[in-house]
Amino acid sequence: MIRAVLFDLGDTLMCPAGAWGPVIERADRATVDVLCKNGLDLDCDHFHEEFTARLHQYYAERDSQQIETSTTAVLTELLAEKGHENVPPVLVRAALDARYRISQSNWQLVDDALATLEAIREQGCRMGIVSNAGDNKDVFQLVEKFGIEPYFDFVLTSAACGWRKPHPRIFELALAHWGFAPAETAMVGDKLEADILGANQGGIFSIWARRYARIPKEMDVVPDAQVESLGEIPDILKRKN
Repeated sequence: MIRAVLFDLGDTLMCPAGAWGPVIERADRATVDVLCKNGLDLDCDHFHEEFTARLHQYYAERDSQQIETSTTAVLTELLAEKGHENVPPVLVRAALDARYRISQSNWQLVDDALATLEAIREQGCRMGIVSNAGDNKDVFQLVEKFGIEPYFDFVLTSAACGWRKPHPRIFELALAHWGFAPAETAMVGDKLEADILGANQGGIFSIWARRYARIPKEMDVVPDAQVESLGEIPDILKRKN
């Protein structure tokens, strides 16, 4: 019997309104603008390119190691390499807040998300969010922006716990909020290599949300169920229960 459902956030409950390339460039420029306006001696016309490149390096490393640091740590380290070793944390945070204000504007809630969450709640299932993300505050702001926080008992990010899906530890921490067994839980997510693999390895019922997923030519990771829209999930849970 499924007593609880874990949801991924990005590309599962929310989706991009437009292409990410121009948005990320504006976001990274906004980060640098805040730093330069506060007196840091940087190449203000090009530092955003270095920051973007360092972020891509960080993304590759964290996916291979399944360990999360944070975008805060990435930016702080890069600034230290440029001779700014004691940048006040409040300034680093302000710069990243400027970045995420822009990236958050490109996210929109999936059209059937609210109806699906309501239907699952009416079935008596508990819900939580487990998100791979480099910034904990960004995720909480998005959840608040879309008004979905009341549906969830908790929001757990890799930035907060240090482990990225599919690492078993992040799933263990999620289930510890309820004390439920893996077999009593489902995981809904778009990424086969993170959401579905992690759930499968942990004995959690896996539901692949395909709508905004990258569809591989060959599937090495096989979900227990798959849906094109979130609205299909309540019926899957009913059949399981």
